[in-house]
Amino acid sequence: MDDKGVAYWKDVIGLIRNILIVWFLVSYGAGILFAPALNSINLGGYPLGFWFSQQGSMYVFIALIFIYAKLMGKLDEKHDVHED
Repeated sequence: MDDKGVAYWKDVIGLIRNILIVWFLVSYGAGILFAPALNSINLGGYPLGFWFSQQGSMYVFIALIFIYAKLMGKLDEKHDVHED
């Protein structure tokens, strides 16, 4: 693999790593680890930790799909591997 390919895959793996970090922090962090601390805050009448574990994580996951698609498109253009 040439240097362009290595740079492209390094950027792709970095993007995936960052997306997975956000996914972990929202699902495991906000929903489980930090739930007792977040439960002191109410959102729509429900404790925030409960809301994240039941509703908020799904919204964040859907947002992550669109963010990933947008950023991958930019990476493809940056490395000139995009579709015309």
